[in-house]
This record gives sequence, C-alpha cells and structure tokens, in this order.
Amino acid sequence: MMNLSTTIAGVTFPSCFMNAAGALCVTQDELESLGRSGAGAIVTKSMTIEARQGNPEPRYYGFLGGSINSMGLPNLGYKAYAELIPHLKRFGKPVIASVAGLVEDDFPTIAEFINAAGPDLIEVNLSCPNIPGKPQIGYDPEASERLLKRVRPKVTVPMGVKLPPYFDPAHHQVMGAVLGRCGVDFLSLINSVGNGLVVDPERETVVIKPKGGFGGLGGRIIKPVALANVRAFYKFFEGKMPIIGTGGIVEGIDAFEHVLCGASAVQIGTVLVEEGLDVFGRLEAELSAVLMRKGYQSIQECRGRLNEL
Repeated sequence: MMNLSTTIAGVTFPSCFMNAAGALCVTQDELESLGRSGAGAIVTKSMTIEARQGNPEPRYYGFLGGSINSMGLPNLGYKAYAELIPHLKRFGKPVIASVAGLVEDDFPTIAEFINAAGPDLIEVNLSCPNIPGKPQIGYDPEASERLLKRVRPKVTVPMGVKLPPYFDPAHHQVMGAVLGRCGVDFLSLINSVGNGLVVDPERETVVIKPKGGFGGLGGRIIKPVALANVRAFYKFFEGKMPIIGTGGIVEGIDAFEHVLCGASAVQIGTVLVEEGLDVFGRLEAELSAVLMRKGYQSIQECRGRLNEL
C-alpha cells in the first residue's frame, strides 16, 4: 500500500482519510471504534455546553445520490468529551475536537476547556445548518471574525474552522480575508449543503421529521460544491493553508479530486454511515491504485496540481 500519510498544521496523520464530525463519533464506543479502525484521526462530534438528544427522528435518510440529515447536534456535552480525549489519544493517531455552540459565548468557554484536555487539533464548527431557528455563523463574516478572535487566544493547539459551502466568489474572498486575520491554522471544507429537501413521491411525504423535512445534504450529490470551495480557498491562500476536504467522497478517485483541488486530507460522512468502518481500508486501497496508475508517490506530489483550461 502506498504511503498516504499527511501533515496538517505540523501534526502528522498516518492516513489522509478520517471521519467527518457527526459521522459515527458521538459516543465513547463510536470514538473508540474509530481509534481501532483504519481512520487517520479521531474526529469528535461537534460539542455543545449541554448534552443534547438532537432533533426528533427520523433525522437521517440515505438515497441514491447521497444523504439528507437534520441531526440537531446530538452530543454528550463538552465536559464528557474533555474526559474522553486523553483516553482517545492512546490509539496513536491525532484527535480533532470539534467545537460548536448554540450562542457565541459558548465557543470560547468550550474551546478553553477542551484545549486543556490536550486534543491534537481543534476544529471550530461555524456551519451547523440543522438547529431550528439558529442561522449558520459562517454566513455572517462579522460574527465569524468576532467569534474567532475570542476563541483564538484560548487555544494553544492548531485551530481550524469548519465552514459552510459558499456559492459566490465574493464570499470566498470575504471569508478568506476574515480567516487570514484570525490566525486560523487549517480549514475543513465543507459542511453539509444546508436546507435541501428530499421527497418520497410514493408516500407523498418528506423523508425526515425535523424542520418540515429540510436538512443538510451530503454524499455524492455535493461533491462539485465541495471541490469548488476547496479550490477557491486553496487559491486564495496560495496553497499555504492546509485544507481538509469533505463532501462527496464515495470512492478513492473522489479523494484524489479533492487533493488535486488542494486538500491535504479528506473526511468522510455519508459513505461512513452507509458502509461502516471498513470503508477506510477500501478508500485507501482505491486512492493508492489511482496514485500508482498516475505515477505519484504520495498525495503531496499532486496536491493543488489541478490544471485549468
């Protein structure tokens, strides 16, 4: 097997594949299973101050082109994850703590407490689309900047930001400038494409219960949006900002496309939920085969090397 290790913000990952925050990473059992799996890291569920049950079920639905979910941030609460982090580090791979909040003041509180528990990296989630009545902070550049400038001093490990998908070059420019001013060490791109709607025409119903059936889209259907965001931020930062690409990775070739666009690593959500932990081995083998066929020795050799016409 080819060496698929990668480095993000000075932290070495044994594999470039990891779970996306939200996918099979809520409970201690799930996190330990990721530790024993072929994943290159353990990414925690996005955590809030209080433990949350999340939205009513059904709240996840897989379909031919991907998935729709409105989970509503079910998680154990930040203090439970802080207790788990030292234990999870024994698996010998980086631990990425995903920090969320329901209001702005939650973020610095959680970040400071979690930082003290010693994760390898912290990912600040500015892009959960599935809390009823709560807009995505990542679509408000001023609020994002204010929040990140409050969180940054509390965090001594590399701090990244998980962003929602942007659909206009002007938004990439504005957010790129914000991130540049806030001392961000890496980016996770993208969170699910918010507020999609999947219909069951036979039953004449929506397929998930929360928010009238509206939810975040993931899987194959969102890959072009994810690739566009990876590419736009790779170019904005002239290749100097490490990027973790997320969205539409179903086969090894999809991961290769993310790397070509500028990703240093990739996260998987829908395919992990649908296929289980064995998916890491399959994706590694498929990506290795693509790299070998093309004569690359590592993902570093082809990162960002997408040609334009």
